[in-house]
Amino acid sequence: MFVDELKIYAKAGNGGNGVVRWLHEKGKEWSGPSGGDGGKGGDIYLEAVKDLGILARYVNSKEFFAEKGGDGMNKSQHGKNGEDLTIFIPVGSVVTNLTTGRKIEFLEEGKKEMILKGGRGGFGNEHFKGPVNVTPKESTPGRDGEEGDFFIEVLLAVDGGFIGLPNAGKSSLLNSLTRARAKVGAYAFTTLEPNLGDFYGYILADIPGLIEGASLGKGLGHKFLRHIKRTKMVIHLISLENPDILAAYETIRRELEKFDPALSEKPEMIVLSKSDMVSEETAALAISKMKKIGKEVIAVSIYDDASIKNLSDTIAKLLKQ
Repeated sequence: MFVDELKIYAKAGNGGNGVVRWLHEKGKEWSGPSGGDGGKGGDIYLEAVKDLGILARYVNSKEFFAEKGGDGMNKSQHGKNGEDLTIFIPVGSVVTNLTTGRKIEFLEEGKKEMILKGGRGGFGNEHFKGPVNVTPKESTPGRDGEEGDFFIEVLLAVDGGFIGLPNAGKSSLLNSLTRARAKVGAYAFTTLEPNLGDFYGYILADIPGLIEGASLGKGLGHKFLRHIKRTKMVIHLISLENPDILAAYETIRRELEKFDPALSEKPEMIVLSKSDMVSEETAALAISKMKKIGKEVIAVSIYDDASIKNLSDTIAKLLKQ
């Protein structure tokens, strides 16, 4: 299961309490205060890893707690500091602190940032010893650790993103070009989560099918439109079985522009899929018609090795530019 957004609650560890203790030495009734300070509570960190599926592990456990600091001890011994807690999130995540509104982007593997600080330990009675107060009987409790609610949103950072209406053949084509094992089917919305594939060191993604009104949340709506934001190149698939390929193209283009005008400025190539389902004459007319848009246009069938190689070479060339 691919989870690309998640709300969590996290709390850093409370500081340990300071304590009141006394030294006991042979022959002396009072040997002075010896209550140690409490340990610091554990901090909470977020760290980016190359595991797009890691948020799924947290779906049934959305609360995170760092360890509390240990209480002070006799003979002025400091309480144990609480263990820090690291929450791993996918590369490409944007994390929002829902209390402060602060956003942090995790665009590189290994980026690690503290989001909540553990509480300071309390003071033991030895801390209060002075020339006037030689037998202090006071101590302080540990401070509470910081806490907060956070929203984690994953935005895929890929080189080429396949977009198009449902059942345009995006998953099948991704499987043909890469070693991906995307689920395919002869019905709309077979793909309910993005699929990724390695293409000679580049990452290609099958963005689930979009429909008219996606920018307003229809179909799979905003859930997947946002994944196109960090895509370097858009590979726009249109099935040649579609009775009006230009209208199909314009439908998706409008949704991109409505959602974010910057998306319409991304480099784009047009792939007319399922060429085996129409005559050569029909495919040639469709290519001629779509080339008037001024974009690279290729017709392809997953059953035609030559057309797959042509597409592969073209995508590789465009990604290198």
